[in-house]
Amino acid sequence: MAVGQAVFVTVLWASSWVIIKFGLQEISPLTFAGLRYSIASIILLLFVALRRDSRRVLRAIDRHQSMRLIAYGFIFVTITQGAQFVGLQLLPAITVSLLLNLSPLIVLVLGILFLKEIPTRRQLVWFALGVFGVVLYFTPFDLEEIQIAGLIVVLVGVFANALSSIMGRAINRERKIPALVVTSLSMTVGASVLLAVGFLVETPAALSPLSWFYVLWLSIVNTAFAFTLWHRTMQALRAVDTSIINSLMLPQIVLLSLWFLGEVPTVLDWIGLLLIGLSVFVVQLIQARRKARMPSGPSAASTLNK
Repeated sequence: MAVGQAVFVTVLWASSWVIIKFGLQEISPLTFAGLRYSIASIILLLFVALRRDSRRVLRAIDRHQSMRLIAYGFIFVTITQGAQFVGLQLLPAITVSLLLNLSPLIVLVLGILFLKEIPTRRQLVWFALGVFGVVLYFTPFDLEEIQIAGLIVVLVGVFANALSSIMGRAINRERKIPALVVTSLSMTVGASVLLAVGFLVETPAALSPLSWFYVLWLSIVNTAFAFTLWHRTMQALRAVDTSIINSLMLPQIVLLSLWFLGEVPTVLDWIGLLLIGLSVFVVQLIQARRKARMPSGPSAASTLNK
């Protein structure tokens, strides 16, 4: 049951990319992202408020922990999600997904610097294979100006996502604040900033009922509900299991983009996608097995980059 629920969550998260592309035809990217995560954060805060243990944790959070959660929310939601939505406006969904799926490889490097987690030789080999896959995917390098802008924005989001993963792991590893509380509080902070920036820099427009449907579906189903369900599955599944299931995201996004958005990869693109998918999958699998042998708190919040 837990495996089936987790796979269902990855289907919801993969569908987000197509829905976002549709919604961006009318909604400005930063406002779109701000609305999605603001509504979702309100729902998650309601879950926190209804749980006695979560309310007790909220009262015990000190100033140092609050500052860490604020910084985490700004990096994880404001920068990462803002860059994802802007990137999807400028680049194909497959390209954005490919770049954001490189986050585990970047986390591998950042983990050496910040967490003193030394990768194994196997991880380094698969890391190199993933880099080679990226080179194949972007061959030949003939990006147009708008693509270069989109590439820069998404790469900022990739590094922010990797940094937020390190921050989330450091916070959750202490096991002082439950993952649900970490996510709801950090998302509230990041979404508020994102929505405020969207209102300031983007031209406001009246949204059609269909656009509001996109926003509400992403907020309620693909974020609040999906995260809650994923959080439940993590109580039954091992880290190795969740890493394997989470790796289903990339191929699903590719297929959905092919069917609904008409994005057709070339032969080199397919080879590059395959190498990157294998690289990320194996690196996460090795890391998950290492974590299974060490006591550490779940970093469920980082899965919300969907």
